[in-house]
Amino acid sequence: MRLRRPVLVLGLVLALALCGVSGWSYARARGDGDLTYAHSRDAALAAGRRHIARLNSVDAREVDAGLAAWLDATTGPLRDELRTTRAKSAEVLKEQGTTTRAEVTDAAVTELDDRSGTARLIATVRIEAQPRTGAPTTDRKRFEAGLTRTGGGWKLASLTAVAVGTG
Repeated sequence: MRLRRPVLVLGLVLALALCGVSGWSYARARGDGDLTYAHSRDAALAAGRRHIARLNSVDAREVDAGLAAWLDATTGPLRDELRTTRAKSAEVLKEQGTTTRAEVTDAAVTELDDRSGTARLIATVRIEAQPRTGAPTTDRKRFEAGLTRTGGGWKLASLTAVAVGTG
């Protein structure tokens, strides 16, 4: 009985010390600038992947919904351009009748300015096209995208096709 009490007290002291060290470690990590930067990078990358795929996908039966999704994925000059050309794009897409489905196969953030809320990324995309008539095709493209952080999250501010080198 005499030995039991000191062992219990020692166990309690060790448990409290472990809780204190764990709390201190958590507080340090939570305020870590590198961790905050990594979260911003990951959020920009995920949004960029999603939005690039969206801007390369359209259902020929739901063209208006597809164009609305394009606007939701963009901001700034790219959004302004899409809004300006929306009627003509709808006309062309409905006339062609091709459904495309894009998948970003790889992407990386090349620049991130967390303070200004801007990022750049590169991506490779596989686009499957199903024309109204004829056989489906698959194309691979590379893009460079500029992103801007908005109240609604990261959005595409620019999207440029990157030519594949011949050398």
